[in-house]
Amino acid sequence: MEKGKGMNILKLIISIIICQFAGLIGYIFTRPVIPTWYASLRKPSFTPPDWVFGPVWIILYILMGIAAFLVWQNRLDPQKTRNALTLFAIQLVLNAFWPFMFFGLKSPIAGLIEINILAAAILLTIQKFLGVSRTAGVLLIPYFIWVAFASGLNLSIYALN
Repeated sequence: MEKGKGMNILKLIISIIICQFAGLIGYIFTRPVIPTWYASLRKPSFTPPDWVFGPVWIILYILMGIAAFLVWQNRLDPQKTRNALTLFAIQLVLNAFWPFMFFGLKSPIAGLIEINILAAAILLTIQKFLGVSRTAGVLLIPYFIWVAFASGLNLSIYALN
């Protein structure tokens, strides 16, 4: 295997692992309260079954990791790349922070405020990524759609409880 190819594979793996790690942080706050506090909440009819969330997030974190890798690969404009990856890191921290707000604090209103900030950060990240790699920006669109759905779900849970 060429040295460059090996380095690219390593960068791809690192990118995906970092994103999956954000999911693991969220899982730490989510898992313990699903059968207790979360189960006791009134939820809207469009709430997916609990088992859906894990696979969806795993797939989204993989797409996010691939997108970050594609941006990381850009050598044409290092400043654009740095700006895009900085914004990506900020939204990833916000992503990991939402489960703490909603599940950890058991606060749908705190979660609602935070998830809307996250959605805005994702949109800005998509915009920055599109400026570096069209494919990278497009790979984040399912993530934004899921977070927008989750925001509506969060709002509904807040309203019902």
